[in-house]
Amino acid sequence: MSVPAPIRVLVVDDDAIALTAHAEYVRRLDGFEVVAQAHGMQAALAALHDPAIPAVQLILLDMNLTDGHGLDLLRRIHGLGLVPDVVAITAVRDVQVVRSAIALGITAYLIKPFTFAAFREKLENYRSYHSVLADRTQTSQDAIDRALSQLRPTGKLVLPKGMLPETLRAVADWLRSHQHPASATEAAAELAMSRVTARRYMDHLVETGSASKAPRHGSPGRPELEYHWLLPR
Repeated sequence: MSVPAPIRVLVVDDDAIALTAHAEYVRRLDGFEVVAQAHGMQAALAALHDPAIPAVQLILLDMNLTDGHGLDLLRRIHGLGLVPDVVAITAVRDVQVVRSAIALGITAYLIKPFTFAAFREKLENYRSYHSVLADRTQTSQDAIDRALSQLRPTGKLVLPKGMLPETLRAVADWLRSHQHPASATEAAAELAMSRVTARRYMDHLVETGSASKAPRHGSPGRPELEYHWLLPR
């Protein structure tokens, strides 16, 4: 059986750090290929017109762009007769924007900030949707239903045994608020939990790609690990 070609992705975000991070997240997933990155609406349109860039199949789109709005870009794309799928990745929570984005055909809406696990789930669901409908000129009701079902959330976040979503959220919010790396001891002191518990949740953030950890150099006594938030704040 031949391996399906990767889904060609254009990442659009006017924040340089977020643009680079989201492109890197895509590269960590199987079945996707970043073919272009754009800092705004005009850059995105230029990438879509560039004959050197393969035809884009999926756009990861921020809504707040310095030279326009994500909804305006969607309208421009449709006006050009292009039909890439779009996943909105944005901090915008305005209901009217969400409604308009859905009306313009986005397949998913991911609100910043988010964990890599949430990002991965959205794109893996999209990949399943894409694979059901790929390379078809006609399809059945069952195939359509199966494709659309892939875009729905899989359900509640599944955590390792003994871990609570509320505690994970508290630890993630605490680490996200720190510009510099922090230790499990520091987290435990501020969050009123044991050092072992704090370290377990911070290690989970590392495993899911939300944070990194490294030895803290120069500290007296027993060596300690420090954790650094990786995702856009």
